[in-house]
Amino acid sequence: MDDVNRLAQDPSPVARAATALKLAQQFNVSNFNPEELQLAEQIFRVMARDAEVRVREALSVNLKHNPLLPHDVAVVLAKDVESVALPILSVSDVLTTEDLVEIVRSQGTPARLDAVAGRKQVPAEVSDAIVDIGSETVIAKLLSNTGAAFAEETLHRVVDKFGENEDIQRPLVHRAVLPITISERLVARVADHLRAHLLSKHEISADLALDLILQSRERATVGIAMGVADEGLAALVRQLMDKDRLSASLVLRTICMGNLRFFEHALSLLSGLPLSNTRMLIHDPGSRGFQTVWSKANLPDSYFSAARAALEAVAQTELDGRALDPERYSRRIIERVLTQYESDGVEFEDDDLEYLLAKVNDLPANSFGVH
Repeated sequence: MDDVNRLAQDPSPVARAATALKLAQQFNVSNFNPEELQLAEQIFRVMARDAEVRVREALSVNLKHNPLLPHDVAVVLAKDVESVALPILSVSDVLTTEDLVEIVRSQGTPARLDAVAGRKQVPAEVSDAIVDIGSETVIAKLLSNTGAAFAEETLHRVVDKFGENEDIQRPLVHRAVLPITISERLVARVADHLRAHLLSKHEISADLALDLILQSRERATVGIAMGVADEGLAALVRQLMDKDRLSASLVLRTICMGNLRFFEHALSLLSGLPLSNTRMLIHDPGSRGFQTVWSKANLPDSYFSAARAALEAVAQTELDGRALDPERYSRRIIERVLTQYESDGVEFEDDDLEYLLAKVNDLPANSFGVH
C-alpha cells in the first residue's frame, strides 16, 4: 500500500519504473499473503499496459523466471515491443505451447523466433511453427538446442528447405536421435567436412561411417537399416520407394547382409502384397513361393539365385548372443553367399560383388568358424 500511495503522489515515468522494479523483485523473494498477492497482480496488470516502455521492461526483465507471474500478464508482455517481449519469450515457463505457437505465427520477427528457438524446452508444435517461417540462422539454432523436440514430418521439411546448407546439416547430424528416414536422406547430402563428426558420433555404426566415406547412398542405407524396428523399416522402405531408390541392388545387398526384415518389407511393397502374405511366400518350403513374390516385385531374374542363396544362408545362421554378434552374423551370411557364388555360379553385378567382398573383410570373423 505504501508503494501505491507513493505512485499516487508521484505518478511520473521514473517513479512508475522504480515501483515496477521494486515490486517485481519483492514478488520474486517474498511470501505475500492472499490480499497482497491479489494487489500485486492487479498492479502488474496495470503496469503491463503502461505507456512508458521502461516500466514494462522492468516487469519483463525481473519477472521472466517467476512461475507465479499471472498468465495474462505474461502473454501481454510477450506480445509487446521486442525490448519487453524478448526476456519473457526466452525464458518464461508461464507461456503455454499454444501461446508460443500463436506468437510465432502472428509476430514471428527474426528476434522473436530467435528467442523462442533458444528456450530451455521447445515443444514439437512450436518447432514446427518456427520451421515454417524461420530463417536458416534460426533453424540452425533450433536444431542445436538439445531441449527442442521435432516431429518427424517437421525434420523432413527442414531437409526439403535447407538440406544442402552446411549450417543446417551440422546441427541436424549432431542431433542425439534422428528418425531412420531422416538419416537415409542425409546420407547423400552431408558435407565432406562433416565426415569426422559423423565418424565420432555414437549413434552411427562403424559400417555406416565407412559407407558414408565411400559416398554411396545405397551402401549407407544398408548400414542404417540394420537393427531398426518394423515401424521404422516400413517408413524407410516407403520413402525409398517414393524416391525411386528401392533398387534391386539395394534389396539384394540387404538380404546378403542378413537383414531379413528389410528384405520382407521391400518385397511386400514392390509386389503389392500384404507383409504377412509376403513373409509366407518368402519362407515357403522350396522356392516356388519365393519365386512368385520375386516375380510380382518385378525384380531381375538374374538376381534371384543370389537372393535365394542369401535366404538359405539366413535360415541356416543363428545369432550367438556374444559381443559383436550382429557383425559376425552378417559376415557369416556373406561368406555363405560367396561360397555358393563360387560353387553354383550365382550371378552378381560387379559392384555388388565388390561390395560384399569389401564387407566380409571389414566385419569380424566368427571365432567358431564358418560352416
